[in-house]
Amino acid sequence: MNSVLQRVYGLHRVRELLPIVSKHGWFAILAIVFALPFGAPAARCAQATAQAFPPLTLDEAMRLALEHNQSLRAQRLNIEQARANEITAALKPNPVFNNVNEDFQIFNPSNLTLDNIKTNQEFTNSVTYTLERGGKRQKRIQVAQDTTDVTAKSVTDAERQLRFQVAQAFINVLLAKSNLEFAGEDLNNFTKVVEINRSRLAAGDISEADYLKIALQKLQFEQDVSAAEVALVQGKAALRQLVGYETVPEDFDVAGELKHGKYTITQAELERQALLERPDFLAAQSAVKLANDTVTLAYGNRARDLTWEGEYKRNGTINGVGFGLSIEIPIHDRNQGEIARSKVAARQAVVAAEATQIGVLTDVLSAYAGYRTSDQVVSLYESGYLKQATDSRDISNYAYSKGAASLLDLLDAERSYRATQLAYRQALAAYMTSVEQINFVVGKKVMQ
Repeated sequence: MNSVLQRVYGLHRVRELLPIVSKHGWFAILAIVFALPFGAPAARCAQATAQAFPPLTLDEAMRLALEHNQSLRAQRLNIEQARANEITAALKPNPVFNNVNEDFQIFNPSNLTLDNIKTNQEFTNSVTYTLERGGKRQKRIQVAQDTTDVTAKSVTDAERQLRFQVAQAFINVLLAKSNLEFAGEDLNNFTKVVEINRSRLAAGDISEADYLKIALQKLQFEQDVSAAEVALVQGKAALRQLVGYETVPEDFDVAGELKHGKYTITQAELERQALLERPDFLAAQSAVKLANDTVTLAYGNRARDLTWEGEYKRNGTINGVGFGLSIEIPIHDRNQGEIARSKVAARQAVVAAEATQIGVLTDVLSAYAGYRTSDQVVSLYESGYLKQATDSRDISNYAYSKGAASLLDLLDAERSYRATQLAYRQALAAYMTSVEQINFVVGKKVMQ
């Protein structure tokens, strides 16, 4: 039992416990053994886990999402399936072996003798092989390779969308953290106001009605804290789902802050880069090539294949070899339907690529307009409105404490300050999201 205690609790602590064990017996021993794993060691494990996982940055969140997101991992398997189809497309026809044994007189058993079989029965063994014409195999390979290329670019586009979703979720967590910090600070500040006015009430400087109005206003600040806590939990849950549920602990934290930066970039430059980088547009262009190569394959399938045959035959006492050649005569079926269908599909792919190009340019236009608007809104707050809201609250607090302002003025100033601060944080989050929207519509990170 002493060895068990030493492993669980440590040798130096066991020496301290031995007098207690000798006095209280086995019950004390069992209580110590079963209580310890849920006490200090468990706390130390939790603390070690928290220290082992540092706050999550945006770049790290995107890396984890690209590696562990289940939906993306499932889509990547489409590339492997497409590559497997390339193997199938490159396969050549198998040769066919035929064995035919004829003229066994089973309805005349008296003739089923070994001599009769040697002299009268016919045995034929042959091998046939189909020779593909019209370059079918190479054209199949090309179509399969085109399909793999389109699939790979579609997966790249899924990665682009996932990165934007992670950025949105990450910014939402930053916003929730900032709102929670502000709500806590605002609650503490207003609590001090309530305490000061409680003292004023006791001194007879204000009426009980005015004090109750101030005290009741504190409920709004407490609700703000509760709402911010819920928003933070929900934001972290959404981010954790995107980066991989098992990759981060439940109580993970994020590193970063809401910030406003300045970027010099033009809409024309964004459009040019988007047409070069957007994987969905590149996939649409590859789909045009796939459709054209499918038309070429349809024409190749119009050519009829040759079937060669080599034969060994024994007919009674005669042993001989032979050969043959067969080809389908294309009088009716010349693959007209597939050729017509593939031509229409090729025209459809061109139209779809044009539509995708228009969509890319429209996305850039909308994202750039949203970025400029968000930048202007944040700049307005930072140009003086934030300071004005803070000064208005401080002046109202001071004036009210000196009896130079009404309770209504005080509460209006508090509400204006709170609304301005929350709106500013929302504007910062919208601005950061608009920056990520620019990166999303271009297809690469052009704004850090």
